[in-house]
Amino acid sequence: MECDKCGDDAVLHAAYSGLYLCEDHLCRAVEKRVRRRIREDGLVPDDATPEDPETWVIGLSGGKDSVVLTEILHDVFEQDPRIELVALSIHEGIEGYRDKSLEACEELTDDLGIRHEVVAYADEFDVQMDDVVEKDPEGMAACAYCGVFRRDVLSRYAEKLGADKLLTGHNLDDEAETALMNFLEGDVDQIAKHFDASLGPFADHDGAPTERTREEQDHHVPRAKPLRDVPEKEIALYARFRDLPAHITECPHAEEAYRGEIQELMLGLEENHPGTRHSIMAGYEKLAALAAEAYGGEDSEKDFGECEQCGAPTARDLCRKCNLLDALEAV
Repeated sequence: MECDKCGDDAVLHAAYSGLYLCEDHLCRAVEKRVRRRIREDGLVPDDATPEDPETWVIGLSGGKDSVVLTEILHDVFEQDPRIELVALSIHEGIEGYRDKSLEACEELTDDLGIRHEVVAYADEFDVQMDDVVEKDPEGMAACAYCGVFRRDVLSRYAEKLGADKLLTGHNLDDEAETALMNFLEGDVDQIAKHFDASLGPFADHDGAPTERTREEQDHHVPRAKPLRDVPEKEIALYARFRDLPAHITECPHAEEAYRGEIQELMLGLEENHPGTRHSIMAGYEKLAALAAEAYGGEDSEKDFGECEQCGAPTARDLCRKCNLLDALEAV
């Protein structure tokens, strides 16, 4: 088939739009959606200047999503002195897996000239995920432990690095799966938090006057997800066509059973009804804004105090990370 834009050989049929795209126009489409998301979410504030630039910390794992995000952000802002990019990678302690992905991170950041920081669970918590999986004091999937530790490290080091925003490489598939999970679980409070944490536009967003913007959160560096309009397959193709050093291998401990079921459901729905992921996110973002209006704002801030053990923001006496570390130490 031919590309609908230029007549060259097509490499992708985007069933949700009906378009056939060649390598060049596929990459352009991905880049365009990222730039549009940056603009629509108001990621670059009006008061950012070369003298007082914004610092964006990118969670760089070495996988296709974070590598593509880093590449595109560098291309967009390389000549913009209002934005400084810092890559932050985490070594969880998974033998034969993370070392190779960190090599990809180092290759990419060296090529782009971006500052790169690496933090290890072993140094931060005196644990490694291989040992956590073996002990498993809470009877949970490995991803449940790792997610808690990862969020803690990303949040703390984003703050240490002076980040104004923390950017992650969540793609359309990731976000549509999370949206569906939150809805099926009936977790309206989590939907509201999702909006204010990473979905809603920032306060100086230049959108419609009646559009809700996210509430400022003093307890965490605000997050953003510039890839969330781009399907996972297109990101993988972009990494391939741009010859990026992505480490495309699944974590050996990955076993999120419920998300796996949702993923299979989503794949089937998208195949039979192209555009399902986009429709889910379009509706979910509107519902999330309404939920944030009802459940978010000042009332949500009152629940946050400090962990008695580490000082991290939490609604409990001990944060979830410290609870898990205590459980591991007790084994």
